[in-house]
Amino acid sequence: MAENQNNHPHLELVREEPITERRSRPFGPTRTAPDNFQEHAHTLRQRLRQAQEAAQGEVGGFDERRLIKIELTEKMPPERVANLSRGIEIVSQEDGTLVLTFATDSQLDDFEARLASLASGHEVTYQNLMYALEDLGNWTPEDRKGWALREDGFPEVEPFILDVEIWPLDHNIEKARLAFEQWVEDNHGEHLDAVRQPYLTLYRIRCSRALAEDLLRHRDVRTVDLPPRIGLEHSLQSVAIEDLEDVPNAPENAPGVAILDSGIVAGHPLLAPAVGDAQSYIQDPSPADEHGHGTRVAGIALYNDVAQCVRDRRFVPTLRLFSGRILDDQNATAPRLVENQVEEAVRYFVEQYGCRVFNLSYGDRNKPYQGRHVAGLAVTLDAISREMNVLFVVPTGNFEGDGEGPANWRDEYPSYLIDRCPLLDPAPALNALTVGSLARHERNERWPNDPAYMPVARVGQPSPFTRHGPSVNGAIKPDLVDYGGNYIFNARTPNLTTGGAGVGELSTNRDFAGGLLFAEDVGTSFAAPRVANAAASIFAELPNAGMNLVRALLVSHARTPPASAGLLDKEALRNLTGYGLVDRAALYRSFEDYVTLWAEGRIQNRRHHFYEVPIPEEFWQGNRRNRELTVALAYRPPVRTTRIDYKAVGISFMLVKAESLDQVARAFNAATDRETDPSIQERIGNRNFTAQERSRGTVQASTWSFKQPSQNVRESSWFVVVTRNDPAWGESISSERESYALVVTLADRLAEQPRLYTRIDARLRARARATV
Repeated sequence: MAENQNNHPHLELVREEPITERRSRPFGPTRTAPDNFQEHAHTLRQRLRQAQEAAQGEVGGFDERRLIKIELTEKMPPERVANLSRGIEIVSQEDGTLVLTFATDSQLDDFEARLASLASGHEVTYQNLMYALEDLGNWTPEDRKGWALREDGFPEVEPFILDVEIWPLDHNIEKARLAFEQWVEDNHGEHLDAVRQPYLTLYRIRCSRALAEDLLRHRDVRTVDLPPRIGLEHSLQSVAIEDLEDVPNAPENAPGVAILDSGIVAGHPLLAPAVGDAQSYIQDPSPADEHGHGTRVAGIALYNDVAQCVRDRRFVPTLRLFSGRILDDQNATAPRLVENQVEEAVRYFVEQYGCRVFNLSYGDRNKPYQGRHVAGLAVTLDAISREMNVLFVVPTGNFEGDGEGPANWRDEYPSYLIDRCPLLDPAPALNALTVGSLARHERNERWPNDPAYMPVARVGQPSPFTRHGPSVNGAIKPDLVDYGGNYIFNARTPNLTTGGAGVGELSTNRDFAGGLLFAEDVGTSFAAPRVANAAASIFAELPNAGMNLVRALLVSHARTPPASAGLLDKEALRNLTGYGLVDRAALYRSFEDYVTLWAEGRIQNRRHHFYEVPIPEEFWQGNRRNRELTVALAYRPPVRTTRIDYKAVGISFMLVKAESLDQVARAFNAATDRETDPSIQERIGNRNFTAQERSRGTVQASTWSFKQPSQNVRESSWFVVVTRNDPAWGESISSERESYALVVTLADRLAEQPRLYTRIDARLRARARATV
């Protein structure tokens, strides 16, 4: 970036007037009868009868219907599956080709009769749907087991605690809840807590082994799993408080960041000047941190780089700090469900203080994401963030081995990260920002002269404990990465590593009264609050920004660390580092060589919005220097765990070049004749994320690089086209006009005399005058 240049406020980008309707696509070709379908129909009849008989062995249920599992040869909307027999209720779409339904015996008899007709060679209604049937069966006890329960089994000591989710039905949900609660009580189980939301019904239950076995056969139960398990390690590092300058109070109007964790020690001399409020949401009424994790997270969320502040001997808080204690001294939440604690805390801090950024450094090792439904706490975060207009920042979760490897951390790094380390709940949440970890240090301070002790990762590479995405439907996760520490590898005992020892992250220490002002620790828990700090700090420049804009600004200024790019192939890199590390240099203000434009809009379903990018001619002049154009988009859809699509709204963007706005509008208009006006494709060029890769998530970005722009590139106009296209099932729960934010950045940092900001600002002003 050029020296001695003034910074400027980011520029607002105005949407162009045309709004065109999206061209519809045919559902697909008419299916012909598969080979030997008569024989297959006969087999399906037998499978249906077996499923009905097996369903009789289920217990509970709020009515007499059977739960039947239907497997299809290809993905299709669940609403079409309901046409198999009149009146059946779709319970859930468990993956692209697996649908669960409630059906009465008479409805199943009608279904069997249609299969019999097909087996005899006769035609029936919805015949193409019948051709798509692959298999019929039941939701078995094994299907109901969550990941942790499959891995570890039931606890040996009775009674024990389980988390039980029942089907989130669109109809009869209250009836289902009441019936299930009464059934548990009749069978001598104890309800400890419950989440009762339209998107999630989850119970924490104390029960015997016999009741636990019956829960796995209960018709209305979706999953049974062990409660959360969180593991943390830490070491301490101290510095004398007398060496630091006095810490001023945070400004009264400073943006807030809330820490939902084990509490904080509000009297810590570096935290106290910024603490606005601290509350407890567990049985212990004290909001104080009895573990230490929350205090360490809070220091990073408040100051970002605590180590640099120590080097400068200066701590100046620019944010207000809030704390909601949701974990006890053992980092557990029992007997309450963490979903309820989080929601209660968020509502309090929003209503009392207008807090909008919440750091939740939490990862449930009992709930790794298995590539199907988003469940658990993640669903709660997605729903609350949309309802209350807040941002959750969460880590990917830590990988600590636990007998699953690796045998040699250094030799198997980084392959084991991709093979064995999926995201932990709530990291798959689409409306939250999920943060992975990078190593920032590699020097061993504890054993500096012993060559056997070496770092696992090098500076700028993924931390040895970070976890990988993607999330549901291949959505890019993590969204971002930041520094969370490294491991030291002992060549004499290759299966053992240690954190800290000079390769961790420094933050505020709970036990400061004993002279230990700071603590060193490692974990994705300490990468997430750096992003939370960056997000909250945006409000100092854009106090009225929506949370979509905050997310879009962050990913638009993120770049893949070069050390990581050289370590992994493209897919592995995307799944470990997402959109990259946020470059804060131009995140809050624009410069003459790095300009940020932003827009917030609301779009109807099956519509396009158009934005012309005001690129001055000088941006293209000269060869052999790298210029970048980045586009980012963010929105927060409603979600449903019973749909494999999960998102009820789909919004995406394309970057295109054309001769004029009129040409672009015609190309994206459903009424346009394609023979006279062919469609316009996205500029492929040198981009880092394809439209397909990025569009699966709710925050999306791509950067285009130009070193030697062609004549065609120089003479074209550039447009961003925003498109909304919802799945059919989402229409009933989405808004007529869904909100989104768009960010476009232009960077020309190698120009000799950059005046990019001045020229773009002049173009926008001229366009505004012309519009008036």
